[in-house]
Amino acid sequence: VLTDPLFFRALKNTALFAFGTVPIALIISLAIAWIIFEKVKHKSFFETIFFMPYVTSTIAIGIVFRYFFNGSYGIVNYLLGLVGIPAVNWLDSVDMSMTTLIIFGIWTSLAFNIIILISGLRNIDAEHFKIAKMFGATDWEIFRRITFPQLVPTIAFLSTVNLISAFKVYTQVYALFGGKAGIANSATTAVYYIYDKFHISGRPGIAMAATVILFLLILVITFLQNKLLKKVGN
Repeated sequence: VLTDPLFFRALKNTALFAFGTVPIALIISLAIAWIIFEKVKHKSFFETIFFMPYVTSTIAIGIVFRYFFNGSYGIVNYLLGLVGIPAVNWLDSVDMSMTTLIIFGIWTSLAFNIIILISGLRNIDAEHFKIAKMFGATDWEIFRRITFPQLVPTIAFLSTVNLISAFKVYTQVYALFGGKAGIANSATTAVYYIYDKFHISGRPGIAMAATVILFLLILVITFLQNKLLKKVGN
């Protein structure tokens, strides 16, 4: 497996997906969760709206996104055209496959993150906010000095879970590119590589070797991530 260039491309794409999707999704989720918690009335309604994608089939969502990103009649290119940006070949371009997959991955990550972050916000003692506002603290100061520090354990949990999930990405690839790994395997990931070798190529030995390597990589990265987050928390 170490002599197969496609395996190293799969690892590179997996790392790109993981380290591109997880931080961006967490930042967006944190912003949305804070806005819902602080600024929005009827919180339960919006929580339900944002949670619905989490209980929806990824394959079904992928089919919808394939229509959104379609180069000929997709709504994404239509909206880009309204602001004078030329159409982009999101699905059938080697250069755009990973970008499209990352956008899809960010969107599918939001639902779970938002719900967990809202739960974390609810666990913060409301007295902290009241006292801060009594002393004239701005919303940004409250967020920076009270909200964010107390959300660090929740963010650490989410980053760990999301990173492990991102390294196991497969369903999003299958759904978005119609059962393929993009044009010329441009969006192949580690788990898709394992699936292809095991079920399509009939090379279970190669697949198992790749599985062991992926497991070790996830183990090392999770360990390093937990060390880093503990330092940040302290």
